Amino acid sequence: MEPRALETALGYAFRDRDLLVLALTHPSLAHESGVGPTQQHNQRLEFLGDAVLQIVITSELFQKFPSYGEGPLTQARAQLVNRTSLAAQGRRLQLGDHLILSRGEETTGGRTRTSTIADAFEAVIGAVFMDAGYDVTRDIILRLFVEEFGELTELPSLTNPKGELQELLQATSPEPPRYEQISVSGPDHFRQFECAVLHLGVELGRGVGRSKKLAESAAALTALSRLRGPVAVGLAPPLPEPGPSA
Repeated sequence: MEPRALETALGYAFRDRDLLVLALTHPSLAHESGVGPTQQHNQRLEFLGDAVLQIVITSELFQKFPSYGEGPLTQARAQLVNRTSLAAQGRRLQLGDHLILSRGEETTGGRTRTSTIADAFEAVIGAVFMDAGYDVTRDIILRLFVEEFGELTELPSLTNPKGELQELLQATSPEPPRYEQISVSGPDHFRQFECAVLHLGVELGRGVGRSKKLAESAAALTALSRLRGPVAVGLAPPLPEPGPSA
């Protein structure tokens, strides 16, 4: 493991690198023959990181959308902070390459397992919090989530076209869809991203949006419409319109 590469991707240099090592140590190591139950692992930091992520994202949604009630805010948070989205964050940081695993976990695909990468991402957030405190951790979380979801100028939708497309394609092939950024245009305050989704080397659709995440979702919707037909594309119901502030 080369900590500097991960620190560069994260945008933070640890004062105590032992915290980073601990965040990357999978619980399976404690059960490996010859290691013993005293081996420390990342579950406690994962517990802490989950709480920090929840309060940061909850606070951001609370402040940005004062007209929405508890229900829509809770649903929006679930869209932003879930195992799939956290694993996506971890993969962007290439956490799988840095995990410290038991031999058994290594041979059964632990480096690419969604749950393992999501847990490690939470643990890394917990490690940053222990090393630098809340303000620095908040800045890192918001920067990472802005890169993934945009500036949160609109309450996130519960529609999950990327997940639906992946499930549809994996019914016939274990290969997941791949997203490519085609272009970025416009000034900094009004960026326009264009992304394509490909499967087995074939482009299935393109989409545009105010963030890379939104453009990928639009591309997935285009692909779903072509594969299923526009009427059959399963979309979640829209969030209710904001009512008057209490």
